[in-house]
Amino acid sequence: MRRRTFLAAAPAAGLTASMAPSLSQAQSNDAARQRPIGVNPNLDRGDLRSGDRIAGATYASRSAAWGVNGAAATAHPLATLAAIDILRRGGSAVDAAIAANACLGFLEPTACGVGGDCFVMLWDPRSRKVVGLNGSGRSPGNLTLETVRARSEKGVLPSFGAVTVSVPGAVAAWGDLHARYGKLDWKDLFRPAIAMATEGVPVAQTVAYYLASSVRRYTNPASRIEEVANFLKVWTTNGKAPAEGEIFRNPALARTYGLIAKGGPRAFYEGEIAATIESYFKRIGGWMTRGDLTAHRSEWTKPLVTGYRGVDVYGLAPNSQGLSTLQLLNILENFDVKSMGFQSAAAIHHAVEAKRLAYEDRARYFADPAFSPAPLEWLNSKAYSTERARLIRPDRILDPVYPGQAPSRGDTTYFTTSDRDGMMVSIIQSNYRGMGSGLSPDGLGFMMQNRGELFALTDGHPNLYAPRKRPFQTIIPGFAVRDGQPWLSFGVMGGDMQPQGQAQIISNMVDFGLDLQAAGDAPRWHHEGGMEPTGENLGVRGLLRLETGVPEKTRRQLETIGWKLGASDGGFGGYQAIERWPGRYAAATEMRKDGIALAY
Repeated sequence: MRRRTFLAAAPAAGLTASMAPSLSQAQSNDAARQRPIGVNPNLDRGDLRSGDRIAGATYASRSAAWGVNGAAATAHPLATLAAIDILRRGGSAVDAAIAANACLGFLEPTACGVGGDCFVMLWDPRSRKVVGLNGSGRSPGNLTLETVRARSEKGVLPSFGAVTVSVPGAVAAWGDLHARYGKLDWKDLFRPAIAMATEGVPVAQTVAYYLASSVRRYTNPASRIEEVANFLKVWTTNGKAPAEGEIFRNPALARTYGLIAKGGPRAFYEGEIAATIESYFKRIGGWMTRGDLTAHRSEWTKPLVTGYRGVDVYGLAPNSQGLSTLQLLNILENFDVKSMGFQSAAAIHHAVEAKRLAYEDRARYFADPAFSPAPLEWLNSKAYSTERARLIRPDRILDPVYPGQAPSRGDTTYFTTSDRDGMMVSIIQSNYRGMGSGLSPDGLGFMMQNRGELFALTDGHPNLYAPRKRPFQTIIPGFAVRDGQPWLSFGVMGGDMQPQGQAQIISNMVDFGLDLQAAGDAPRWHHEGGMEPTGENLGVRGLLRLETGVPEKTRRQLETIGWKLGASDGGFGGYQAIERWPGRYAAATEMRKDGIALAY
């Protein structure tokens, strides 16, 4: 996705003079902030150009939405509206999140659905704690390592097909959330999605683009998918995906939602839906059984946490990659990023090097802890981060880069909601690669995920495939607390971009004082390379992609250091966020998705 040129004529260093006051100062004296955030009293700034905003950061796509009773930010306007409607009817932030997720499964099937997994962090106002929920599923019990290896290519699992399918955890996660935090009746949460899927809605621009991509991908013989007829039946007409603005319906999904609404969350795992899934995989030669589905349970977890310049940032433990965000920030905290300058080559270089170091540990240690526990306390420690930070040099790239030696050893949708009681829900849900495995069980109207692609096949690797094991997971919600109070519920969707994007958001707000909306709209970097948790090596130095808008001077300086720069390919994630202020919320979304943020 192309963007406006960002401060192209400005020097890379010294840009912070035009930014808002530092967040720590602003939060400590909220009473002094009477003017709306983003209103800029300095209208003669050097970076203000014709056609840009007259208030706030000139590169921001819009201002944040403000409200006192609740807020929602999702990747589709209709899902956000559904969440706000649930909140207005007295529902909790969890109720709103479940309703929004069900809507997104229809509206944004290229990123999520009940065939995928779900991870959550939320602020529980009663316990005054951040609570985590791991809603990821396990591999089929009768799929052996030998069979998986026989289906692999060059030592890695294929991207699509039945061998990549693991148990979907989303509906069970919804059920656990609702049982603990729901206020409205379970069945009422599905009414908006059922109505949309039955009556139809116009397809959004980004969704139309990815639907067309899915058609090309799944109908390509090289994908080797067992069957694509059900995919074509549900999401195409005469083999063509719906275009932007075209009305799309999914009555099969509406019926599936009706069964879940009537029978409760276990209806997905034990009733007609489970029987249909089992019959489907028997027919096409897969391994998922009703027993695999019935055995599935979510797991309430205690999130990991680290401090970053006065802010407590939380992340979910493996099999999630949430620790990578914390490690990246831990390393970055050893440097005076603010003095380097916003969007400067120095700031980006140090952050990318921190990413490379953190991701080597990700590749080495992250897996299902029931099979291979990682040394989490050591990996998340400040002492270890200081040791790793010493490896970074300001004028050259670290080469080679290795994981630390421990003592004795996709596509996704992110959304967030908040309510009048102070609950804030950070939730992310995914089918993994776009629409997932390419397999849609008969008559159910959703796709099965291909999360099993992320298992490793190397003997001795913590993430080595095994039956009934959870694969390494890329999807991570984000949450941050300041002075013991909930501050930020946020996420940046998109595979390995997620920890990189989360760290950039936190740094934008904490180091450079950007407001909620500007922090997401600022140009991003995305580094591709290094070792993967699958055992695959993507190249030591890798490729550094800079989003359109990074200053040209910064680009030249990064190339001088030695970075190989790649094209801006649109793979910079998708940001949603809610920020808590005393007595009110601010909500933000961004230009990279179709969604909106609303508050009331």
